[in-house]
Amino acid sequence: MDFLKGGISSKQPVWNYKDYVLSLGEWLVYGSIGILGAGAAAYVFYRSMEAFLIFFPFGAGYPLIMRRELKKRRLAQLRSQFLEAMAVLTSFLSAGYSIENAFSASVGELEGLFGGDEMITREFAYMENQIHMNQTVEQVIGEFAERSGLEEVQSFAEVFGAAKRSRGQLIPIISRTTEIIREKGEVKSQIQDMTASRRMEQKIMNRMPFAIILYVEITSPGFFDIMYTTWTGRILMTCCLGIYLLSLWLSKTILDIEI
Repeated sequence: MDFLKGGISSKQPVWNYKDYVLSLGEWLVYGSIGILGAGAAAYVFYRSMEAFLIFFPFGAGYPLIMRRELKKRRLAQLRSQFLEAMAVLTSFLSAGYSIENAFSASVGELEGLFGGDEMITREFAYMENQIHMNQTVEQVIGEFAERSGLEEVQSFAEVFGAAKRSRGQLIPIISRTTEIIREKGEVKSQIQDMTASRRMEQKIMNRMPFAIILYVEITSPGFFDIMYTTWTGRILMTCCLGIYLLSLWLSKTILDIEI
């Protein structure tokens, strides 16, 4: 992508936020974590190199699981930045700027708040360039809403478009819409704060089976040998692994609250 002084090239969108492309570093980091997890599971539940070879592809594919989580984090950051950008835009509109000039002025303000490389700064710079190329404000906001995949941005784009078509009062409409979106964001933040301790407990409990088995193995060598040398023991450990994976999924589902 080409960067220009004072803005971003208008030849292509900044990002398609609906897709998350893992970097090489992320592949290496999360792939290593997944492979280590596969090795730990093979050792704790089977003590078998064959089990590790079976688990290896799943561990190497862990970055694909993390991609969804990383996408959610990026969208949460974009949502927060978008709310700040709306407050900045509203302040310029209240000062008497036209909507086009308000977008131009907001770019410099956002650079001061977030830096020139942050998502919302790049988006506003891109939208400013598109407006200068004779696209309407409704179009560029609608394109951003489509790329972002955020319900809040899509709602704002719809309200903004309706207000422009009906020649309504933009400032109170934008302010009220921003306030509603902010209130929803605050509810999400409160839920995150209320469940923070539970999430920490979840992370600790996820590691406890490994810690307990390793502790027993260290303090009482050979105590679990029967679980790894007989078919009955292997079947039982496979059931334990299944229950463990099910508990991981249930705990994540319970704490993954959407509003």
